[in-house]
Amino acid sequence: MSDIKDYEMTQEDLDALLNAMKPVPYMIIGGVAPRSQQENANAAWKALGEKMGFDYMTVRPNGKGDRFFTARSTK
Repeated sequence: MSDIKDYEMTQEDLDALLNAMKPVPYMIIGGVAPRSQQENANAAWKALGEKMGFDYMTVRPNGKGDRFFTARSTK
């Protein structure tokens, strides 16, 4: 069974997450809408989880700052 651990992401990782959460402007051409902000944010957290070894669906802030959080380890 995996444990809950503290994690610290890099500033580059935080910047990538914040970029993924920006609004998604688009024009409807061909009837295909882009991914939503939520879908982009989820994908960014999932990629970070795979990189750092945590379940991205279990991330919680830990009060230490923007780059710090707790999550269930997958390793």
